[in-house]
Amino acid sequence: MQDTRALALTFEVSGLPPVKTEALSIFAAGHRQATRVRTLLQAALVAAQRTGWTPLPGPIEVDLVLRCPPGHRTSDASTLLGGVCAVLQDKKRVSSIGLAHLGVLVDVALYDDDRQIRRLSYHEEPAEEFSYQVRVAAVPTGV
Repeated sequence: MQDTRALALTFEVSGLPPVKTEALSIFAAGHRQATRVRTLLQAALVAAQRTGWTPLPGPIEVDLVLRCPPGHRTSDASTLLGGVCAVLQDKKRVSSIGLAHLGVLVDVALYDDDRQIRRLSYHEEPAEEFSYQVRVAAVPTGV
């Protein structure tokens, strides 16, 4: 039987991505990134439901495109990628803190763990308003 699940998922998010800049988990209740985390999780949930996405178990690549007004970049690429990747992986491994405040969004995961990432890409595009595009895809076997 042929595996018919989607191997790439691309979606758009309004606003800025969450950034990972400190040791405190961005999933902690009341964290200053909480709104950005919830916005990303909601967008990922809608995209996953629309396509029938199931979390990828093997090697993946993550692409992030930040759209921002010229001269208004808010963070460096590594903190933006770190925040996005932390949010999109399975959060069950973050069990040391309470995640009940996320409600059903706690189950949103596009892949199992950051250790699966084999390729990362980031670039910026000029725009009137902040937004970003995320793409998660399976890396072909043997790469």
